[in-house]
Amino acid sequence: MYISIDKELKSVIPDFKIGQIIYKNIEVIPSPQMIKGRLQLFQESTYFDLENANVNDIPSIKEWRQIFKATGKDPNRYRHSAEALFRRVKKQNYLQPINSSIDLNNFFSLQFGVPIGIYDCANLSGNLNIRIGKDEEQYTGLNGRINSIEHLIISEDNSGPFGSPFVDSNRAPVTFETKNAVQIVYLQPSTSIETANKMVESLMNMFIQVHGGEGEFQIIN
Repeated sequence: MYISIDKELKSVIPDFKIGQIIYKNIEVIPSPQMIKGRLQLFQESTYFDLENANVNDIPSIKEWRQIFKATGKDPNRYRHSAEALFRRVKKQNYLQPINSSIDLNNFFSLQFGVPIGIYDCANLSGNLNIRIGKDEEQYTGLNGRINSIEHLIISEDNSGPFGSPFVDSNRAPVTFETKNAVQIVYLQPSTSIETANKMVESLMNMFIQVHGGEGEFQIIN
């Protein structure tokens, strides 16, 4: 499964880059105590860090807000998923365990301060493309609503858009039945390739430690 970045997106955000991880033969399980404990402790620590701080001033959050502006989406109305997580933590509306995959995804999204999506390959077809959403494009999101994805950065396969740093569609979520998955890390454009490799590899290694199977990653820019 190959991921490409659309030329229009690269012209708007020249340094745009993502991390792609392909997992095979994994086993998604109820989150072990190690993940639940780390996620809870990290949220509590982040809450104290944010007590006298503005979420918008976090460098990674600010950079992704600027990306939304650059593609034509109001970041005050459409908050990227990492910002949404930080705002939940600031309100002490802490994340509750869902499954090992989603919980690890949320943990690393908070740690890196960037949106991360993970998808069941069984519900995707062909190669993937990252582009800017077209006028009037929409899909049903994991939030249960019809979401406008025009002017957002979106991920698509042969069947159309399925994911976004804003909210993913309900077409390919990872469940307890998932065996093969693809993870997309929406890196800060300012992140160096060397740092990006270390970040994405650390995520992959932790994921495989919990879920078994095997993984392969690359940085695409």
